[in-house]
Amino acid sequence: MILGTVVGTVVSTRKMQSLVGYKLLMVQPLYGGEERMLVAGDTIGAGIGEMVLVTTDETTQHAIERKAPIDAFIVGIVDSPPILGK
Repeated sequence: MILGTVVGTVVSTRKMQSLVGYKLLMVQPLYGGEERMLVAGDTIGAGIGEMVLVTTDETTQHAIERKAPIDAFIVGIVDSPPILGK
């Protein structure tokens, strides 16, 4: 699972039928100097600037409601940032 911040929205006027209903968001991971942005599906209503939990890879298919070609999916909105170790 990845902790990240939503930094933008991906607008797609044409997409596969199995992706209809999913909002696509750009997520910047918040760990280890990772520079790779993720495009994550969302159905819980995350917005720009919010910290989110993202599931990736094969576990993503367990989180989505139907079969779709999504490899990153937002599964939670973080209410308060984690306190890092002392």
